[in-house]
Amino acid sequence: MNTGGRLIAGSHNRNEFVLINADETSRIKSVKELSGQICQICGDEVEIADGELFVACNECAFPVCRPCYEYERREGNQACPQCKTRYKRLKGSPRVEGDEEEDDIDDLDNEFDYDPSDSQQVTEKMFSSRLNYGRSAHPNASGVPTEVESSPLSSQIPLLTYGQEDAEISPDQHALIVPPATGHAYRVHPMPYPDSSNPLQPRPMAPEKDITLYGYGSVAWKDKMEKWRKKQNEKLQVVKHEGAGDGGEFGSNELDDPDLPMMDEGRQPLSRKLPIPSSKINPYRLIIVFRLVILGLFFHYRILHPVHDAYGLWLTSVICEIWFAVSWILDQFPKWYPIERETYLDRLSLRYEREGKPSGLAHVDVFVSTVDPMKEPPLITANTVLSILAVDYPVDKVACYVSDDGAAMLTFEALSETSEFAKKWVPFCKRFNIEPRAPEWYFSQKIDYLKNKVHPEFVRERRAIKREYEEFKVRINALVAMAQKVPEEGWTMQDGTPWPGNNVRDHPGMIQVFLGHSGVRDDDGNELPRLVYVSREKRPGFEHHKKAGAMNALIRVSAVISNAPYLLNVDCDHYINNSKALREAMCFMMDPTSGKKICYVQFPQRFDGIDRHDRYSNRNVVFFDINMKGLDGLQGPIYVGTGCVFRRQALYGHDAPAKKKRPSKTCNCWPKWWCCCCCGGRKNKKGKTKERSKKTKNRETSKQIHALENIEEGVPGVSNEKPSEMTQIKLEKKFGQSPVFVASTLLDDGGVPPDASPASLLKEAIQVISCGYEDKTEWGKEVGWIYGSVTEDILTGFKMHCHGWRSVYCIPKRPAFKGSAPINLSDRLHQVLRWALGSVEIFLSRHCPIWYGYGGGLKWLERFSYINSVVYPWTSIPLIVYCTLPAICLLTGKFIVPEISNYASLVFMGLFILIAVTGILEMQWGGVGIDDWWRNEQFWVIGGVSSHLFALVQGLLKVLGGVNTNFTVTSKAADDGEFSELYIFKWTSLLVPPMTLLIMNIVGVVVGISDAINNGYDSWGPLFGRLFFALWVIIHLYPFLKGLLGKQDRMPTIIVVWSILLASILTLLWVRINPFVSRDGPVLEVCGLNCD
Repeated sequence: MNTGGRLIAGSHNRNEFVLINADETSRIKSVKELSGQICQICGDEVEIADGELFVACNECAFPVCRPCYEYERREGNQACPQCKTRYKRLKGSPRVEGDEEEDDIDDLDNEFDYDPSDSQQVTEKMFSSRLNYGRSAHPNASGVPTEVESSPLSSQIPLLTYGQEDAEISPDQHALIVPPATGHAYRVHPMPYPDSSNPLQPRPMAPEKDITLYGYGSVAWKDKMEKWRKKQNEKLQVVKHEGAGDGGEFGSNELDDPDLPMMDEGRQPLSRKLPIPSSKINPYRLIIVFRLVILGLFFHYRILHPVHDAYGLWLTSVICEIWFAVSWILDQFPKWYPIERETYLDRLSLRYEREGKPSGLAHVDVFVSTVDPMKEPPLITANTVLSILAVDYPVDKVACYVSDDGAAMLTFEALSETSEFAKKWVPFCKRFNIEPRAPEWYFSQKIDYLKNKVHPEFVRERRAIKREYEEFKVRINALVAMAQKVPEEGWTMQDGTPWPGNNVRDHPGMIQVFLGHSGVRDDDGNELPRLVYVSREKRPGFEHHKKAGAMNALIRVSAVISNAPYLLNVDCDHYINNSKALREAMCFMMDPTSGKKICYVQFPQRFDGIDRHDRYSNRNVVFFDINMKGLDGLQGPIYVGTGCVFRRQALYGHDAPAKKKRPSKTCNCWPKWWCCCCCGGRKNKKGKTKERSKKTKNRETSKQIHALENIEEGVPGVSNEKPSEMTQIKLEKKFGQSPVFVASTLLDDGGVPPDASPASLLKEAIQVISCGYEDKTEWGKEVGWIYGSVTEDILTGFKMHCHGWRSVYCIPKRPAFKGSAPINLSDRLHQVLRWALGSVEIFLSRHCPIWYGYGGGLKWLERFSYINSVVYPWTSIPLIVYCTLPAICLLTGKFIVPEISNYASLVFMGLFILIAVTGILEMQWGGVGIDDWWRNEQFWVIGGVSSHLFALVQGLLKVLGGVNTNFTVTSKAADDGEFSELYIFKWTSLLVPPMTLLIMNIVGVVVGISDAINNGYDSWGPLFGRLFFALWVIIHLYPFLKGLLGKQDRMPTIIVVWSILLASILTLLWVRINPFVSRDGPVLEVCGLNCD
């Protein structure tokens, strides 16, 4: 076989071939001739280091420069872009997370141990480096020549052939060995693998594998590579998501097949953190520090410079300012580490949805709560339910539970109509992939659906389904009209039996499965998600705990019927606006690396039907886009009551999984005797602490239970003869007397027994919603939604964080949920009143974050946030006092600040400027507009002087005096035109305090200006500070004043009468007890004018 003076050698490590030219004209003259490769990532030339061309991937030699290689290992996927093989650490590269443990000696530095004086070893190393790594020779310390002088070979080289084995090759000759050079020519010949004359032993990748198995020549090797790649592709075949699965589970072990590439797209993280850019967050943090310094200088000046002729005003103002500073610190520092997050829905599908196999996505139970169908219209609830049933998720893994805590037959009948319309609506949504999937808001969109050449079939289907929806609305509205007048004997059902819920306060539990049972399918013949109506039992003499009790009843019912490992909680007026919302949450919950410690995923609240100016800050953008992002960088956002996906095990009061500690590093810098002396006592202490903690943990029932036999170990005084019976008793004391429900709590991944009949499950479900089921259990104390406050959401999330869980804030590009908000002034103030009342109740309870939960898993800055969430109603007292001070100063001619110096002017100006800059930078990294920020500032004052004050009074009466107060359910929708509810006036006592402050400050401004006009030019200077103070209050209360005037530009008479009366009383009272007037009568002084 004649090679023509050329040798073709193959390298299976890199799947490439090296052509070694033996003639003078074709030989490689220098290593620079190999440096023409261009990096395929950045476009720069691949550099040469230490005389060798840099090769990042030893599998495919994909051209990548060192900077791109380092970046991919540190920040990217750590894998080769071409073959997806994980990058190995090369010489000089720092270690990154995921690198295997290596010895202190780098293999690359000691790969070939040879004596530099041995020319044979030098030559063999050169050839081996060319063959294995594709690097050319270069002068080095050992004296290896740069250029290799070669001459044409006089003999044939029958080692490598194209697809055929040469007869001259013996079975034990598989490698090419270059013997010592003679002169300027090299003689290349086959050499047996074990050669006693060669001290350098070859280092194959797989020593136990015979190299003949790789075949000979380029064709054989390429065929094997193609077969390997085909096998990998077969393993990674995935189905494109089409919105529905066949149900069931598949083994998670297949996802961890070692034959799969480690950095395959489906095995990468399902989400990632996106820190705020340093160009935005670093100046923000710097301004906060400066503001703290200026604040210290401000109080230093204020305290050391009292106003002697108005000492009472000065002292009151300083106390209020100190409270405002503490409140600002509690609100500011939880925003120190804001982050954003990004999800990868395609990776979720790649990992859990495979072609020909059931979907591996987890089951989700969705809870919808409603009370009064007259205030929460059934049509709104129906749209929420329809959006849930049409969600883009496998239908057999979704169950919707509607809690009717008012036991209204109107809700029951409306839900029955909804289930019938869903058979037409759900297939339409999935067939054409429309958004949103709540029909009321879908058909109200102002878009041209005929644009962009829409398919005629879609136009026909849309018109048909719109007619169906209009007929559905007529039927729902007819039910609402009929329910306005209740018969004396109560409602009766279709079969003539009385409706069990005729007495709202005394009725049995009711459960009705509308969809999800066998035989019920949509118009296309596909399955529908399960839809269950639930109304828990209510009897006189039992405490039902309002919404929190209803949600706990849904937890138990769903655990018996479907027992999904994850729960979604939405209000009846919050529909799913993004059909992939459940998938967004699963990107966090089902992430194999970080999902185990997540207790819930909170979505922001977005609203429809709010006026463009958002007069009363209904959108609450500052809280959802600034504060919540800051909390997400700590331990997670607080739970806000709706739009939240929970882990069921976290709601059961279990602790978060313990974090595995990394193996401790050995101390090589100190002698062993020193380490023993220093660390010996510490180890003994740790041992004792661990033993003590084990005993404590065995006594705690809040610890997650994985097996019944492991609970009673180590508990003193408990017999181990029947551990299952004793543990069953303990579980029943915690969860209640339902063996089916107790058994379901032990299943981390959810599910119900496959042999259980629906009738037996429904019978058990009726038991768990009985009014006395929670007696002498831990429901509402450690399990489920926590009782003790009308804002059960804050308390429930706080308890989870105290157990060591963390939460996640998810903001998809398309809002996940949208709802309706009360937009008129009275309803908005009542809503804020209820929130503030709940905070006061928590503050006065044992669960107050100021003193509860130490020693658990709650982080300090997260505790600051919870303290701020329960302390803010108390700010109403200093806020009202501070808003009254401008009017008093204008009426009396006094001021809270003495005549200021240049230093004081700089401090005051610096403080005001830093307050403004802080707000601007927050708007910048939070993506909030200045209008939203300013409306939030205004309503903070409006709510603080009205709702927060009344909440404080009601909370103190309720907790200390036992006087119970009922919160008002805010209305959810308006029927008479767009924004018509904005101008509706409803009398409430909450309107009196802010109106009184407005009148007082306006009167003060008039009196102050009149006095300045009468007293001449010199009195205008001191007046400016007082006027600025008063105008600050008036501007903040302006939206309130505009709301009182309404659309008719007139103010209700009752508001004017009460406000003027109260302002007059306060003014007269001040004149009567004015401490700045001398008790001995007016001071008479000689004016200096000669009246004669």
